[in-house]
Amino acid sequence: MKIIFYDIKNQEFDYLTQNMFSTLEPYFMKCALNEATYVDEKFLNAQAICVFVSSVLTAKVLAKFKNLKYIFLRSTGYSNVDLKFCKENNIQVFNVPNYGSSSVAEYAFSLILSLSRKINKAKMMVQKGIIEQEELIGFDLFNKTIGIIGFGSIGRKILNIAHGFAMDVLIYDVVKKGAYNFVELNELLENSDIVVLSCPLNPQTMNLINKDTISKMKKTSLLINVARGEIVNTKDLYFALVNNKIQGAGLDVIECEEVLCQAYKTCQEYSSIKQVCLKKYFFIQKLLQLPNVIITPHNAYNTKEANKKILDTTLFNIKQMQNIDSNPSVKNLVLI
Repeated sequence: MKIIFYDIKNQEFDYLTQNMFSTLEPYFMKCALNEATYVDEKFLNAQAICVFVSSVLTAKVLAKFKNLKYIFLRSTGYSNVDLKFCKENNIQVFNVPNYGSSSVAEYAFSLILSLSRKINKAKMMVQKGIIEQEELIGFDLFNKTIGIIGFGSIGRKILNIAHGFAMDVLIYDVVKKGAYNFVELNELLENSDIVVLSCPLNPQTMNLINKDTISKMKKTSLLINVARGEIVNTKDLYFALVNNKIQGAGLDVIECEEVLCQAYKTCQEYSSIKQVCLKKYFFIQKLLQLPNVIITPHNAYNTKEANKKILDTTLFNIKQMQNIDSNPSVKNLVLI
């Protein structure tokens, strides 16, 4: 079976080639796959493609692959795939359900601590040799309230870490399982000192954090996003921060995060970026200049342990796919 791997990093290439099955005909591409990606004619008859979240698999992209049967995502989320097209064309989609919940939860707290203790500002003061202790006054996490929006595997890990800081925890999720402190969204926003987003991106969560929901938050609160950028309205967040509606934001993801990348081998050319994203570029650049904002490049998952689990699970999915008709357990891995 011919399979094309996109978004491939050097260490992924090494691991995959060392553990690849002899029944596959693999090809590896460093670029992401999207509507602007040139696809060599020899790849168009591939039965499978494997991508990371930086690829955007629209109907236009998928229609190029006439023999496509399988999509393997090296991620948990699948908002970058046109599932309707896949369903209509009998393309089965596999993901990696759980690979880095601890990694992402720990990263969320690294953003929280960096903001609550003004670590970035302290570092810059030391570099300049001008230290003003009064400007570095932070706040304790002890006895503060953290609100977790999205209570999947990452949300549960965040809760466990929060308990280690003796924090009170409020949880909002459409699915309320277990004896946890579930509340409605408005109650969470109104009472949390820190709001953490760890929910999936879907029509219900798209721009969930906007001018109206931010207005319900404490002026002293922090917003942390380790989920998907499109859950937060960038423009509304910027104006909330400059008008002191909230205290700060730690964002590992933003809307149209491809506009952050200008000088790396896998960056998109600006001419290939959608117009709607170029319009958001202005406010993203404005956010980058704010001292109470930390933006990182979708890096929360990025540990050695999580990367290995992604690749191991992907290889497992591929192996199971080859026996899909005779192995009912594979159905648990298929999204649609």
